[in-house]
Amino acid sequence: MKKSKKQQSGSTPAIVALEQAGAAFTVHAYAHDPAVASYGEEAARALGRDPGQIFKTLVAEVDGALTVAVVPVSGSLDLKALAAAVGGKRAAMADPAAAERTTGYVRGGISPLGQRKRLPTALDSSASAHATVCVSAGRRGLEVELAPADLAALTGAVVAPIARS
Repeated sequence: MKKSKKQQSGSTPAIVALEQAGAAFTVHAYAHDPAVASYGEEAARALGRDPGQIFKTLVAEVDGALTVAVVPVSGSLDLKALAAAVGGKRAAMADPAAAERTTGYVRGGISPLGQRKRLPTALDSSASAHATVCVSAGRRGLEVELAPADLAALTGAVVAPIARS
């Protein structure tokens, strides 16, 4: 995988963060359909990838603090497991407006990278089964592919089993 240069589709804070870190990554752009029900499943189809290799970024509240969960689109977030992974007791999905305001990204385009305010992050341990994973590059229709270890390092993520199949 080669380090990407700024793409025709434009740079995002996530791509800038990857470039500044000197990480190896690839940007994948596809035509986003605004009527689609699942952004992650759309990305998997558009990129011709296993949905277990495409990860969605969700924002939850753990004991009142916003926390990022990165889980495969083929599964769902286990809120109890997320709370335990980050040393909390209770977790609930965050208000979408608060997630957008805090991360600087819109729903369906929230990236775990380059957020306006760095939040505690948990990455599902299934990511380790892949040489690379894809996460949002900060805009609907734009994904970034990188090694799971790099994703964990760049986000400061704890790697734990936080997804349900």
